[in-house]
Amino acid sequence: MDFERARRFIFRNARPLDFARWRFAFEGGSREDVLAALAAYQNGDGGFGHGLEADCLNPNSTPLQTWTATQILSEIGMEDAEHPLVRGILRYLETTPDFDGHRWAGLSGVRSNDDYPHAPWWSYAPEELPDYNPTASLAGFILRFAPQDSALYATAVRVAREAVDWLSAHAPIESMHTAACFVPLHDSLAACGATDVVDMAALRTLLSGQIAHVLTKDTSVWATEYVCKPSLFISSKESAFYPENRALCAAECAFIEETQQEDGAFAITWDWGAYPQDWPISRNWWKADAVIRNARFCRAMRE
Repeated sequence: MDFERARRFIFRNARPLDFARWRFAFEGGSREDVLAALAAYQNGDGGFGHGLEADCLNPNSTPLQTWTATQILSEIGMEDAEHPLVRGILRYLETTPDFDGHRWAGLSGVRSNDDYPHAPWWSYAPEELPDYNPTASLAGFILRFAPQDSALYATAVRVAREAVDWLSAHAPIESMHTAACFVPLHDSLAACGATDVVDMAALRTLLSGQIAHVLTKDTSVWATEYVCKPSLFISSKESAFYPENRALCAAECAFIEETQQEDGAFAITWDWGAYPQDWPISRNWWKADAVIRNARFCRAMRE
């Protein structure tokens, strides 16, 4: 991957948050700069909105936009459970009406999404069966950062167990994004030592099979279709799921190098099919995000 071309794209096109993410990852930028930029997307209730996840420009807090914030915090190695952003997220997850006692609302579960430009898969559709995207990952975040004697922590323990039971009963599932939410749950449990919440060995075995099921092994369609690649689950060679997917990870690195465009970015393989004034802006945000994710993945696979 040509990092200099990637850098030029970020400097010319990225929103402040993604500029700070790039600087933190590759140029000695500060974690505080990322946190300050991320804070601009946080609402008074502690949740996140305002197009943080660039396929929905809803300014109101939603569980999935808040999940996006937790992923960025993970990316920068956040460990401070007392930081205002973290405390705000925990407060939101405990009090939001978009939690039914078992799951936080997913893509199609928030009515106010329809009031703002969004991808069609964000449209409110209460008739759709709920799954554990982003609930499984959010439960892991709570278990990692909430006080163990809190009611929220107890809720997260129950939800995590329900999520793993659900995956055990339904595996293999077809949704790569739902499957991917179980990896942060696994990693959070391992990181905070809460390995008694679920059977970790059984969860690793379950996820290994699930990842193998949803990965698109036909690399010839990677450039033209919205498919599942190993970086959705694996961010470093330390991942529990790297050894069995080593070859595909190497293939993805080669693919990234081959498909980087002249301007340093990468093609976005989906389209809203609506909101012609807003989608090009969102697409450019996605391009910056893809540059950062691809650059971090390639570096991690080389180390």
